[in-house]
Amino acid sequence: MDKLKSLDQALFLELNGRHSPFWDTIMTMVSNKYVWFPFYAMLIILLIYFYRRKGALMVLSLAASVGLADFVSSGIFKPFFERLRPCHEAVIGATVHVVDGCGGRYGFVSSHAANSFAIVVFLCLILPGRHLWLKIALLVWAFLISYSRIYLGVHYPGDITVGAAIGIFTGWLGVYVYKLLTQRYPFWTA
Repeated sequence: MDKLKSLDQALFLELNGRHSPFWDTIMTMVSNKYVWFPFYAMLIILLIYFYRRKGALMVLSLAASVGLADFVSSGIFKPFFERLRPCHEAVIGATVHVVDGCGGRYGFVSSHAANSFAIVVFLCLILPGRHLWLKIALLVWAFLISYSRIYLGVHYPGDITVGAAIGIFTGWLGVYVYKLLTQRYPFWTA
């Protein structure tokens, strides 16, 4: 376990050490949840517009997936594992490039990664295959948000990886529940 932690710290320091004022600004913006509110609003509107009742159920299932990802990452993992964020770590804290504040004390796992991957997996599984360009763009978006957390000095790569895994699972679970509800209750498909 110590070797894995050392590897995680070394990879973090390598990735976090590559910075510039230009990318500081970009990554701060990418990581800011409020920047993405117009995207989320448009997503909700488009799903309901194109899929009507099914779209409303998609939005509810997606919201449940993201809510579960956020709860598991922030409500269960962080208080249970109590792993300090890199910027709070005594050993490497002085060498960490922190751009926009350190955030809460604990960082395992990344809620940003969990939430963004829950959105991406849900949408990639639910949308028809003809939307390949959109699915690729969403995947790039989730990776960019996740990487921004390392760049900003608030998460280790391991925090991101496990957060993404939680998001992948909850996104898949949301699709499973969505499909179960549409099969069991024809109201949603009418």
